[in-house]
Amino acid sequence: MDHRDEVRDFLASRRARLTPERAGLRRYGTNRRVKGLRREEVAILAGVSVDYYTRLERGNLAGVSESVLNALADGLKLDEAERTHLFDLARTANDGAPRRLVNREGQNREGIQRLLDSISTPAYVRNDRLDLLGANQLGRVLFAEAFEQAPKANLARYLFLDERSRDFYIDWDKVAREAVAALRIRAAQNPYDQAFTELVGELSTRCEEFRKWWATHNVALHRTSTKRMRHALAGELTLTGEALPLPDDPGLTIVAYTVEPGTSSQEALAFLSSWIATHSLNDSSQPSEGENRN
Repeated sequence: MDHRDEVRDFLASRRARLTPERAGLRRYGTNRRVKGLRREEVAILAGVSVDYYTRLERGNLAGVSESVLNALADGLKLDEAERTHLFDLARTANDGAPRRLVNREGQNREGIQRLLDSISTPAYVRNDRLDLLGANQLGRVLFAEAFEQAPKANLARYLFLDERSRDFYIDWDKVAREAVAALRIRAAQNPYDQAFTELVGELSTRCEEFRKWWATHNVALHRTSTKRMRHALAGELTLTGEALPLPDDPGLTIVAYTVEPGTSSQEALAFLSSWIATHSLNDSSQPSEGENRN
């Protein structure tokens, strides 16, 4: 990925979506040739010269101070995820070389697997490319279709390249957009990751929706998210995922799903737990006729 293109497209897209009124600027005239703010208006908001801001939007964030980045983020009214993304882009521009991240490829350590197995609700561990590296038994049964992928299970590939995902996720469009936004955050943190670049290239080539949403440069931090699922065995469930980053394994995150007590979703999870107790996990993705709880 070209880092300058990433910077240029992100800043241009944030500028295009912001009106003078929302930015707190007075609008002069009615015949505006640009969508959103002009470059000179962003420069005013950030307290820099037009030439300097133009340099930034052309993709050159090298040497930009934290105060300028904060002023730019305030002026463009960036949310927390967008601000994080901007600072990641600037950090990469100033590093000048790939960052060496421990466990970025994501080997699932024995200790992580023991932790997963101790969680009583569905849980899995993933890296920032959304590769699924391990899960507890409930997690493997719940996300059986995604774990079927070879040679490596990946949530983004499942979402965009496996038609079954559109039935599994009741709100597929929302979940898929969130996945793209999560990958966008990742793109700024280490653009030198060849495997990540290949993943984005594959998804862009094979899925029009991914290609369209990737081009919006929208980003999001996913600490918690409620999802509605339609499982072959358990029927419909509503689960809330909590993302738990692993400090000693940069790039790895455990996602554990909780359920509201006293709901049909809790009953569905209880059914899956009892199913696991009486079946081989190897056969979990192939329930026999009439075996589901519905």
